[in-house]
Amino acid sequence: MSLFDTLQRSGALRPVDLALAHSLQRLDPDADDAALAAAALASYAVAQGHAAFDPAAVADLVQSSIVWPGLDEWQASLARCSWVWQAHDDTTSDESAPLVVEGGRIYLRRYREYECRLAAAMRRLCMAPVAPPAEAVDALHARLFPKHANGDAQARAAREALRHPVLLVTGGPGTGKTTTIARVLLLLVAQAQADGQPAPRIALAAPTGRAADRMAGSVRRVADALRADGVEPALCDALPTGASTLHRLLGLLPGHAHASADARHPLPLDVLVVDEASMVDLALMCKLVEALPTGCRLLLLGDRDQLPSIEAGDVLAALSDAADAMPGNGAPLAGCRVHLDRGYRQNEGLVLDPVTDAVRRGDAIAALASLRAGTPGVQWHEDVLDPLAGALRTHLLARWSALLACREPMAALGLAHQARLLTALRDGPQGASQLNARIELALAGPQREPYFHGRLLMVTENSPRHGLFNGDVGVCLREHGTSVTWFNSADGPRPFHPAALPAHVSAFAMTVHKAQGSEFDCVWLQLPAVETRVLSRELLYTALTRARNELHVLGPAASVENAIARQVRRTSGLAARLGPERIR
Repeated sequence: MSLFDTLQRSGALRPVDLALAHSLQRLDPDADDAALAAAALASYAVAQGHAAFDPAAVADLVQSSIVWPGLDEWQASLARCSWVWQAHDDTTSDESAPLVVEGGRIYLRRYREYECRLAAAMRRLCMAPVAPPAEAVDALHARLFPKHANGDAQARAAREALRHPVLLVTGGPGTGKTTTIARVLLLLVAQAQADGQPAPRIALAAPTGRAADRMAGSVRRVADALRADGVEPALCDALPTGASTLHRLLGLLPGHAHASADARHPLPLDVLVVDEASMVDLALMCKLVEALPTGCRLLLLGDRDQLPSIEAGDVLAALSDAADAMPGNGAPLAGCRVHLDRGYRQNEGLVLDPVTDAVRRGDAIAALASLRAGTPGVQWHEDVLDPLAGALRTHLLARWSALLACREPMAALGLAHQARLLTALRDGPQGASQLNARIELALAGPQREPYFHGRLLMVTENSPRHGLFNGDVGVCLREHGTSVTWFNSADGPRPFHPAALPAHVSAFAMTVHKAQGSEFDCVWLQLPAVETRVLSRELLYTALTRARNELHVLGPAASVENAIARQVRRTSGLAARLGPERIR
């Protein structure tokens, strides 16, 4: 049996992956077996989050007993195909060739072009000249960062942000990324003032509405605190008070590939700050950076240890690798990253560092020892496979039960983000869907209304018409016999009739992927009882760091070990395209 036939019969690939290979076979009937398999695997790799298919890692992509060709055989087979473009630099590939081979990687053409365009746009932004800060700005920097002389990472991040048009600020939750950037924005406003220029046009953005709201709130709190501390009110007033999702900023509508803002119609901005950059996929980051005018500063904030984007690419990791490279000719991002590792979130009730540091390092023994020993605010319910069974049930439901008695929208929305049950899976007994159904039954009974008082909802698609976006969470309240769903907005709570809402699901339980960009006072993490490829080191770390005050981890030790052993590695050529050795 041929390789392609074996691959088809294995059931590992999706129908769309196989359909691509069959279409290419019709274009070139002489295409051999390995080339057809490579085409199907390139399509499948994108669905798994990779920018390209790496034949050297095919056993990691498809777990099967299939005997794979050697690298030379893959390459020779593809070299004979009429629908494969052999790329040797970043020039645009032939549009008639749906596959591109470059650096040993096999791309669907579109994703190779996204990488090339993003790298080119990054180089363009990095080449913009930056004027040295004025003396008044230096004085303000010293005031805003009193520990600047002691090697404080936040002070260094602010200094680097003044020196570079593009800067990555990375670090875990509570390390002060948004607090630092709020002060950086103040320094940029002061620089414009010193130069006799108008205040810079600044935008704050994030992949999800919840993350955008959190960042905007953080910047507002910093501005208020600095104003109260005697910083010039005009400087504080120039900071933005709101934030947008990236889709809304770019004018990307559901079902449309093209944005309103692009290279020909750039965003009217001087500074853009993007939070939760680890969630931004390759295509979206490409469109975003291309839409920034030359001279616009770009500040990317994120935690590269978290889950990467659901769609193709691990852009923050690739940009971080490029920024960590040794400075050299043609390395535009070299030196343009500052990592913050000191925690500033003062909360003696929750001590996460011992377990999260062990997870980041890949040390399963230390992580399990930390969970078993217990730290303030962290409880491990070892081998518990059902959070709604036994003594834990009452504790889990307590915070949501308070919603049933709440009548004020603002108070209800506050309660809505206090607790969440997180899971690695969407379906099955330990999946978010079934857990939500069981929680609703426990809270409102078998005869409950579909939109009962206190039900949490999460929007699952972007709807600019409603001003609601994927990941936004609302709460249903019964008012005068009618259900109304309330969501937060910049102007306060907004009501919607449930029938008018875009696609949505219940939100008492959610997958870790959906929880990314959010934080909750109390997090319950249900680890799966069976081995699943979804479980990874990044998923476990992301789940643990969603907690603000209290964390409960449920499940077997084997799940912790399996998660830590599996690290997300995505195939990409982006870091190399931004390196000093890249041939132009």
